Amino acid sequence: MEKKWQILQGRPDKEAALQASLGISQTLCKILVQRGIETFDQARHFFRPQLSDLHHPRLMKDMDLATDRIRQAFSRQEKILVFGDYDVDGTTSVALLVMFLQKIYKPQLVDFYIPHRYREGYGLSRSGIDFAAENGFSLVIAVDCGIKSVDLVEFGRSLQIDFIICDHHLPDPQLPPAIAILNPKQPDCPYPYKELCGCGIAFKLATAISNQLELGTDAVNIYLDLVATAIAADIVPITGENRILAFFGLKKANENPNHGIRALARLSGAAKDLQIGGLLFLIAPRINAAGRMDDARKAVELFIAPELEQSLHYARMLQADNEDRKEADEQITQEALQMIDNDPVQAERKSTVVFQPHWHKGVVGIVASRLIEKYYRPTVVLTSSGEFVAGSARSVAGFNLYEAIHSCRAHLLGYGGHYAAAGMTLLAKDVEAFGRQFEAEVSATITPEQLVPRIIIDAEIRFGALSQAFHDIIRQMEPFGPENARPIFVSRAVIDTGYSKIVKDKHIRFSLRQDETTFNGIGFHLADKFSLLQQGQPIDLVYTLEENYWNGEKHLQLKVIDFR
Repeated sequence: MEKKWQILQGRPDKEAALQASLGISQTLCKILVQRGIETFDQARHFFRPQLSDLHHPRLMKDMDLATDRIRQAFSRQEKILVFGDYDVDGTTSVALLVMFLQKIYKPQLVDFYIPHRYREGYGLSRSGIDFAAENGFSLVIAVDCGIKSVDLVEFGRSLQIDFIICDHHLPDPQLPPAIAILNPKQPDCPYPYKELCGCGIAFKLATAISNQLELGTDAVNIYLDLVATAIAADIVPITGENRILAFFGLKKANENPNHGIRALARLSGAAKDLQIGGLLFLIAPRINAAGRMDDARKAVELFIAPELEQSLHYARMLQADNEDRKEADEQITQEALQMIDNDPVQAERKSTVVFQPHWHKGVVGIVASRLIEKYYRPTVVLTSSGEFVAGSARSVAGFNLYEAIHSCRAHLLGYGGHYAAAGMTLLAKDVEAFGRQFEAEVSATITPEQLVPRIIIDAEIRFGALSQAFHDIIRQMEPFGPENARPIFVSRAVIDTGYSKIVKDKHIRFSLRQDETTFNGIGFHLADKFSLLQQGQPIDLVYTLEENYWNGEKHLQLKVIDFR
């Protein structure tokens, strides 16, 4: 599918002022200004992150109430249950608080609970609250969930259980009756940074307790690698506090990681120098696989294990879960692609809805994303779940998926999600009607531009400007992620040297020249466009700049995204 190239506009006056103060290239200044960095002081904070720049945790609404209730539990010798979601953000949040609380309190009085994805579903569960009541827990700390669990918290309160909720999802107007709710997205919360993930909020709670007990910064900073893993996996913006936490979390992950991260890195063959991409594509899928394919408790056990050998034991289980996940993912994706390709009606649609009762529920969201890679339209993948049908939906850039699904609510038993992703349950007899109405809603509201994938390009540049010094400054912009992506460049009228070739039947190894400068590069899954190179005509090239290590030497190369 052809992609639309969109080059971001510059602001020459601000770029010139920044260049005068920093003394770096105009292209780099353009990229910085696009990301809101317009002054020397802003650039200093960006390029030299400091933990001292983090906001004080007491700025968060209800933080004092939360820490007072936890310290009251300490003095009364109460049992504390940490309850978290089954994904990466939830399991790292649980592990962080369990390790911290067991270190400063009686370990036997602190335990954790992860709901089973298929038996209990997302968030606080009746089974979890029953577990707390039956086992004498009088304080539940819910992490990465709970903000919408009004009825369940009321039920827990009727059993004399108090709740502290640490959540980052958007709250509804009615909040649960918890002792304290830590969520910067509450309309009346004065906390300056609103984009923390669940583990980031758990980190803030631990920091506040550590400050009150005067334990020193190391008592909490030892968990920064868990926070960085959650930031990577939850796709939150790498801006502000998240960038600081990710920067120092990666430093911890590379120098002295949690046993669980070390074990997963070893089994996954991760590079010695982990970056956000390594956490996102190697570490996170193995953690998520536990909840997708089986029980996510072992993901927490992986992190809290006191010895590396124990973590390796759990890491091998997660590795096996991930292999099962990949096999199911590949099989279901192929089946779904065949269903779409063999249905002529699908070719004319603006949406995709596919259903097979035997598909594994744990991977339907991943499959939806795979289908979008080929067809690029809002997609729903459904499968049987007990007596019901359940599914996941994914959107394309700029289209409000949640609103489209909300419009189909007459055919649904339940649904939830946000702008880009959602989940739903329905009866099998309503699948066809839901698919028809979803297509009608998407067709009525999506624009033609939203059905064409876009590549956002930071700047146009010539090969001659791509020096090692230029790349060194780009490296200082790491960690990359949402709202601080690795810069993407376009170079015009580039010539193939004649040495470019197809590798492994689907990729292109490039050798390209512009003026007197030649660069090598790699373009993954671009082999079907190789004929364009063979025409011998100049091409325009979209790429990122990276370092390649070969035979003990490093050199710059291009990672080609598209060309025409």
